Amino acid sequence: MSLSTPYYLKGSPLAIRLNRVIGWLARHGLSLAGTAEMSVRGRKSGRMQRIPVNPHTHDGEQYLVSARGHSQWVRNMRAAGGGELQVGRKVRGFTAVELPDEEKLPILRAYLEKWGWEVNQYFQGVTARSSDAEIVAAAHDHPVFRITVRS
Repeated sequence: MSLSTPYYLKGSPLAIRLNRVIGWLARHGLSLAGTAEMSVRGRKSGRMQRIPVNPHTHDGEQYLVSARGHSQWVRNMRAAGGGELQVGRKVRGFTAVELPDEEKLPILRAYLEKWGWEVNQYFQGVTARSSDAEIVAAAHDHPVFRITVRS
């Protein structure tokens, strides 16, 4: 994938249905392996858009990684600069800062170690066991946001 054409892997109809179920479960208090439902304001509609995410903690910081690439939620996050995470009745607002590619290596490796069973298929052959060079080469295709949850 060239740098001029952002990588994005659209979800299959089954994946879209599963995301709806996982989001519904998170909204109703059942987090599967740490999932949460994220809401971010749409850059065109202005309405809150919801999607299940896997918030990832690394070295005491929290991150959101887009396994599928430069998706709609990523584009909305870039415009909005933050959103909300919900599990059950607990809704936490957050701000988000996108990381440059050169800072992603340790976060992506740790993310793949924890979530690889779910997301390896979106990383085009890159896994937690890949070399640093392979992960760095894939970094541009997978936006990473450091999030700061508001208290």
